[in-house]
Amino acid sequence: MSMSSVSVVIPVYRSQNSIASLVEELAQELPTLAKVYEVILVEDDGGDNSWNVIQILSTKYAFVRGYKLMRNFGQHNAVLCGIRAARHEVIVTMDDDLQHPPQHIKDLLAKLEEGYDVVYGSPEKEQHGLLRNIASLSTKLALQGAMGAETARKVSAFRVFRARLRDSFADFRGPLVNIDVLLTWSTTRFAAVSTPHAPRTIGESNYTFGKLITHAFNMITGFSTLPLRFASALGLLMTAFGCIILVYIVLSQLFAFRFEVPGFTFTASLIAIFAGAQMFALGIIGEYLARMHLRIMDRPVYIVKESTEEMEADPV
Repeated sequence: MSMSSVSVVIPVYRSQNSIASLVEELAQELPTLAKVYEVILVEDDGGDNSWNVIQILSTKYAFVRGYKLMRNFGQHNAVLCGIRAARHEVIVTMDDDLQHPPQHIKDLLAKLEEGYDVVYGSPEKEQHGLLRNIASLSTKLALQGAMGAETARKVSAFRVFRARLRDSFADFRGPLVNIDVLLTWSTTRFAAVSTPHAPRTIGESNYTFGKLITHAFNMITGFSTLPLRFASALGLLMTAFGCIILVYIVLSQLFAFRFEVPGFTFTASLIAIFAGAQMFALGIIGEYLARMHLRIMDRPVYIVKESTEEMEADPV
């Protein structure tokens, strides 16, 4: 499948040993996919020698462009930086750890040509441990409301989409960034293709079980009102529960059901249940207020410290 122009965006974090091999593979594959192409490497301040490697690659390959962020902003922020810098009609995003094979980009592009706007390269088999897979699944379940259950379960960092979709989030400056959620702002035409994902042989994953759970929670509270609705439903349920108990106690006394009203333990239990529900609801509201506070601060999504623009030739 040959496109007229393709931009490949790769967030780089502590990948000094893998990024050169990945670019070499792309150098072999991209000429068969598009007439015009580029590779955008966004170094997310990992603290290793990745930026020096990117600079060398940008002088070796005319189609490579590099950006170094001021500090570590996170994977999705780095991808957003690359997406906004992309020059071509189709954007490909992939990881820097050689787990996403460039040879299968053509499969995603072929599916895109069927009329879809976003196509994911879903792994045929997850290459992570049980806890990591569970945490990843929780993140995907959080996307179901916006993308549909089937597509959400196949979300991957290996994706292709039409560059025009970024117009819907061109001015986005929220404190939390999730590329998949942002893409739902402009389209509902999602698809997925099963692709083999290679086992990681260089370095270790920076996404732990805890980080993925936090990411899923941030995504739900950052882009959805579902938790607030859940808090409202919980409050309604607790109120109904309290009313049922009150009616039961009153009727037992009026009609002598031989029911003795429990004392301190019963009362304390009710107070604990209702207080816990109230604190839970207040905690959710607090999370939303915190996000409003961060949004009002208008913190930048990312800051580019330097780039290879001045040292590169015209892109191929």
